Amino acid sequence: MKISGIICEYNPLHNGHIHHIEETRKNGATHIVGIMSGNYVQRGDVAILNKFDRAKLAVKSGVDLVVELPAPYCLATAEKYARGAVFLLKSLGVVDELSFGSECGDIGMLRRGAAVADEFSNSKEVIDMLEEGKTYPAAIYELTKKKYGDAVSSLFEGPNNELAIEYIRAINHLEAKIDPFTIVRLGNEHDAADSIIDGYASASAIRKSIFEGKDFTDKAPEETCKAIFESLKSGKISRGETLERLFLYKLRSMSVEDIAKLPDVAQGLEHRIYEARDCTSMADVLKKVKTKRYTMARIRRIFFNMLLGITAEDLNFYPPYGRILATNERGFEILSEAKGKAVIPFGTSLAKLSAIDEVSARYAKIESDSTDIYSLSCKKVQSAGLDYRTKVSIVD
Repeated sequence: MKISGIICEYNPLHNGHIHHIEETRKNGATHIVGIMSGNYVQRGDVAILNKFDRAKLAVKSGVDLVVELPAPYCLATAEKYARGAVFLLKSLGVVDELSFGSECGDIGMLRRGAAVADEFSNSKEVIDMLEEGKTYPAAIYELTKKKYGDAVSSLFEGPNNELAIEYIRAINHLEAKIDPFTIVRLGNEHDAADSIIDGYASASAIRKSIFEGKDFTDKAPEETCKAIFESLKSGKISRGETLERLFLYKLRSMSVEDIAKLPDVAQGLEHRIYEARDCTSMADVLKKVKTKRYTMARIRRIFFNMLLGITAEDLNFYPPYGRILATNERGFEILSEAKGKAVIPFGTSLAKLSAIDEVSARYAKIESDSTDIYSLSCKKVQSAGLDYRTKVSIVD
């Protein structure tokens, strides 16, 4: 067996993802485990399809076992997102490889980028540039360009390179015996919403087409298209904008001290957020809070953490369990191989996982509550309690 891991959101799963899965197989993977974001994604938004449907689609499309990345890590910085996901892969005790896309496609260069990121992370130079109003990514890029030149600094311009670097840093930090493997990402960048290149569209471009009622069926596998059309028909497609009044309510009900406890709130940002409570739309809130120092993705994640009740303290713990959302026969083989080697429990029942210890209970509550809130973001409101009632998908 050669077990490869893929860290993913599949929001939604498209042709580029299929290419990645196929290339991972060509590189020798006999089994693939996906660590997939749940109902919320790292850019600070809801996923267009719920996690149960996306996990099932992933297994139908070539992944063998899907394990959920808990909500606090889905809505965290790239560094913490990567560490949470790599921790789950390491904790299985049987994963040989982490496969990911990148703009450069060169593991040697990405390793160098990881070393540079370690060098500058939390350095005085970075702190000084943050004080000047630069964003963290911009500070790392400028320092790298000044010291190492364009070849290395260009690694920090591509969003997939940046995530790839964080995956390698996480492997190193956790001392995981997992080999990194990368393929060149085809088409446009993951957050490019307007263009389609060589038949490959980004997930953002596909979501834009869906919301505008445009055809996207040649850019995603048949199973994805079918699931999207069914969800559109049943009112289960999710949009973050639907939650606007909940965001405004939550902001108006929190104190400055409450806001200061949220992940990624620092340097007095809690006061700026609190002062936005008189706004009457989230567009105005985001406009009022945003500065050159903070990326929009960071601001959006803060508000989703606010809505879901996630605090900075919740990220003091690595995921206490691995919740399985979907599997096939090869997925069961992965779990069989992991028996006696996994260092945290892996299972399908959130109720059983929540009973392990206090941290597990806290994480399970966050997950259940966040799914109940997610259910309100659909055109047709879904019922509560889905996290405890929905069964694992077993795909033939």
